[in-house]
Amino acid sequence: MRDARYDILFEPLAIGPVTAPNRFYQVPHCNGMGRKFPNAMIGMRETKAEGGWGIVATEQCDFHITSDIEPYTETNMWDSGDELYLGRMVEVVHRHGSLASIELAHSGQDAGNLYSREIPIGPAHRPVSAMHHPIQARAMDLSDIADYRRWHRRAALRARDTGFDMVVVYAGHNNTVPGQFFYKRHNDRSDAYGGVLENRLRLLRELIEDTKEAVGDTMAVVVRMAVDELMGPDGLEWQNEGRDAIAILAELPDLWDVTIGNWANDSQTSRFAAEGYQEDYVAFVKQVTSKPVAIVGRYTSPDAMVSAIRRGVTDLIGAARPSIADPFLPRKVEEGRIDDIRECIGCNICAAWNNLSAPSRCTQNPTFGEEWRRGWHPETIARAAKTSRILIVGAGPAGLEAARTAGLAGHHVTLAEASEELGGRVSREARLPGLAEWMRVRDYRVGQISRMANVETFRESRLDVGHILESGVDHVALATGASWRADGVGLSLREAPPVTGGTPLLSPDDIMDGRRPPDGPVIVFDDDGYTMASVIAEQMVTEGRETCFVTPAPLVAPWTEHTLEQEVIEERLDRLGVTILVRHTLVAVDGGEAAFHDSLARRERRITCSGVISVTARLPNDALWHALNGNADLEKAGICSVTRIGDCYGPGLIAAAVYQGHRYVRDLEAPVDPDGLPFRRERHVIEAT
Repeated sequence: MRDARYDILFEPLAIGPVTAPNRFYQVPHCNGMGRKFPNAMIGMRETKAEGGWGIVATEQCDFHITSDIEPYTETNMWDSGDELYLGRMVEVVHRHGSLASIELAHSGQDAGNLYSREIPIGPAHRPVSAMHHPIQARAMDLSDIADYRRWHRRAALRARDTGFDMVVVYAGHNNTVPGQFFYKRHNDRSDAYGGVLENRLRLLRELIEDTKEAVGDTMAVVVRMAVDELMGPDGLEWQNEGRDAIAILAELPDLWDVTIGNWANDSQTSRFAAEGYQEDYVAFVKQVTSKPVAIVGRYTSPDAMVSAIRRGVTDLIGAARPSIADPFLPRKVEEGRIDDIRECIGCNICAAWNNLSAPSRCTQNPTFGEEWRRGWHPETIARAAKTSRILIVGAGPAGLEAARTAGLAGHHVTLAEASEELGGRVSREARLPGLAEWMRVRDYRVGQISRMANVETFRESRLDVGHILESGVDHVALATGASWRADGVGLSLREAPPVTGGTPLLSPDDIMDGRRPPDGPVIVFDDDGYTMASVIAEQMVTEGRETCFVTPAPLVAPWTEHTLEQEVIEERLDRLGVTILVRHTLVAVDGGEAAFHDSLARRERRITCSGVISVTARLPNDALWHALNGNADLEKAGICSVTRIGDCYGPGLIAAAVYQGHRYVRDLEAPVDPDGLPFRRERHVIEAT
């Protein structure tokens, strides 16, 4: 039974002509599935509804061919063909008693129209902002605006006829036409749609009124709108036009879904923003409207949710990333299983895969995106038809997830960890600056397996071949992780540069183990491109060291563009006083200096330092595997299989390690043909000639 203090989260809420069954709102969020992988999208949304989210929304749904954001894989409502998969989504969401919402979107000057080949449109003649396309949007004239309103109204009617309960008029995140008309820096018009605030809001007002007139007696009309861009006077600020805009339109929609812009600000990682971080910018909204309000802020704690509602900040708890990490979060609160919540760690791996135009994944939830494709449920693991004895060597993210999943399947599990601490790389990396919430990957799994009588955990148990052969188990999973290279070899360098003169070349593992270069300035050489080098540079600065960040890439931490962090990482290093050199490749470390090749100037550059920390690549800790693979004594010992999982199999992201740990157990029950396809494919109908 749920704790009474959470009752308010389960109170129904009237939203125009419909009623949400509770206060949990899965806001529109991209997922890399959409129209290209519709069955996967449908399965993912159904899981949210089954998990208790009272409102389940689509991602942005582009409603006209002039808003073609190829190669991104959102949904469309261009013609009647899209209603098939959207209708199916509505059906499965309704099956679990939730409301289905659709977000109508037109990306305007943010759309390249690479597939449709239409000329982009927007409030002004501007280059298209997405992906640096050499394409320009044309300024909409009054007839274009009339067309746009007609297209939007038609899409709302199609949404109603498809069965949706709510329709979102989307003006948020700096990437939609009504928002682009609203922002001064995008709108230089001098007609009735430009200039003063009321004029720049005119199109948004008309869209709300058109939509209310068309469907307002049958569907709730939601406005999703950013009220601050975190740009200071150079952009929208909530204290000024953000607040004034809400006040002007206050009573028009049935629900206000308020955010901050752009997407990188709205979905900040835990390294840079805490739970509920948007409250400072959006708390005013309920003071200027009588209509219900929804906000987001990566809420994972039900106590924080209750607090936000009771303090009058919001009526609905909006969530994207927390609903991905745990689709059953509402159900767990309702059933009094707070300790079972799989909390989002705010790493934005989900966003990264969408930005890569691929189906999203999640570090905490390895079943995300696999609900239809592999038939994986986030909470239900089928009991094993045959109970096995499984030895898992290594209690990092892969080993812990394998132990958890195997325990749920009913296997007898022995988890052996060489060190005193569980968690492997997660425990080590989470102690670096800003990564503390990553520890949730460890803590959730340790908490789960600690309650399983069929899972035994042994710390400080370093196993060798003899121990394993004597273990009496049926299956062995090697989750022994990987180690960072300390020789500079990685993406750019295929051979180790010479290191002479006593100046040390250290790895991230050395730093996490407490080893440091001698006193003096230090260089962090980043050929990895993700977060590790920047957090180590930050660590060096906090310890009082003069730090230089050097990378062969054209910018700092380029892969973090996908996780929406790149600019803020670069800004933080600059603010901390870190010297930044891009397009520089390590050549040698010699006698208190490091030599680099400047690829832009085509010259060598030497930098004085006491040591270099090389963040390049990792090697699997697979010696035990090589000792066991093909060992003639395995059969004699009764061991049926020895399998590498996680970083021991292939070093990668923590998300990949968790996935491998989970998949290991699923595949143990249903072995996959190594020459076959291990998942269901989306099929397209080929028209007859």
